[in-house]
Amino acid sequence: MPNYSHTVEVDLPIQQLWNFVHVMDNWAPLVPGYISHRKVNDNQSLWSFYTDIGVMKKKIELQVDITEWSEPHKVAFQLTGINEKLSGSGYFSAQVSEGKKVEMTGFLDLTAEGMMAKMANSIMKSSLPEITKELTEAVAEKAEQPLAPIQRN
Repeated sequence: MPNYSHTVEVDLPIQQLWNFVHVMDNWAPLVPGYISHRKVNDNQSLWSFYTDIGVMKKKIELQVDITEWSEPHKVAFQLTGINEKLSGSGYFSAQVSEGKKVEMTGFLDLTAEGMMAKMANSIMKSSLPEITKELTEAVAEKAEQPLAPIQRN
């Protein structure tokens, strides 16, 4: 089971980080290789993205089911492959550290099943750390950006 976590310091109050992370539409587009996502309901969405598998790019489609909303500390989710035999989980967690800084951790655990599982898991074992790091840092960076003012006509 390839899994990896990455922690970053976020220069935001924990509640402001929560306000960003508790909306899936805010962070789904930040997945490396993002193509699209569609929200089914508040706890479920369908994601499409490209990932490198050796020398090829492969389109992956996942169902993402939120399994835990623990304001303002954690959003956890299950991952289920739609077009590939994949399963896994992940989360974003946040805690206030010394100096009132917020530490946010992103975690991903993804396992391939079926005939190509051994090769796919080997590839994921080497690529999952970078994917987790990129996603966690992108979420932190995007959350820190000021919201654009609403344009009124």
